[in-house]
Amino acid sequence: MFPIGDDNSDRKIQPIVNYAFIGINILVFVLLQGLGNNEAFSYAFSLVPREITSGVDLQGIIDVKDSAGRIAGEIHHYSTPLPVYFNFLSSMFMHGGIMHLFGNMLFLFIFGDNLENLLGHIRYAAFYIVCGFAAALAQVVMDSDSIIPMLGASGAISGVLGGYVLLFPQRQVRALIFNFLTTVPAFVAIGIWIVYQLVLGYLTPAGTGGVAYAAHIGGFIAGVALIKLFALGRRV
Repeated sequence: MFPIGDDNSDRKIQPIVNYAFIGINILVFVLLQGLGNNEAFSYAFSLVPREITSGVDLQGIIDVKDSAGRIAGEIHHYSTPLPVYFNFLSSMFMHGGIMHLFGNMLFLFIFGDNLENLLGHIRYAAFYIVCGFAAALAQVVMDSDSIIPMLGASGAISGVLGGYVLLFPQRQVRALIFNFLTTVPAFVAIGIWIVYQLVLGYLTPAGTGGVAYAAHIGGFIAGVALIKLFALGRRV
């Protein structure tokens, strides 16, 4: 499911927080990550589950083992000047490549403004960050001994999708679905997306790297569970 746009006819405020989040992600990727070429910065400020569960900042070259205990590769870890727990925040503003950044920012641009319009700037900012933390925690719990760095805004954006589908299930979303450009209710478009995450998360062995599906699912659940709390007193 690849979204193109949605109905913004009821939007009354400029989504400045959403734009700020998009801008920060782009600036971090370009200036601090060097378009993905600054490995030392990216690895130092990514979230590593074993660092969180042990409280130890991993350094140097460490072997990555598969489910059978065989060495499948190696990762060069870099130390961070801040406590490893800061990476819960820093990791959600970094990306592994241009397409990773583009895909995440497209989802955020399309779906985030509607939530900000309803929640207001401050509540939306808090909701986004909380969902990002919940997503990262879900990944740590599911793969607590992993030494593979995790980075990206996907978990927080999954929370935005969870809140969106609960508050605006019938809102029309323009999307490419199975190579067809169509308009469908939000619950259909986002439903296809979450089923895809569940299936691939089930099929992907823990500790093998790639996409952090547990973070996507955890962020989505957090968004669904928390959006009504953050929307208290707002007209839906």
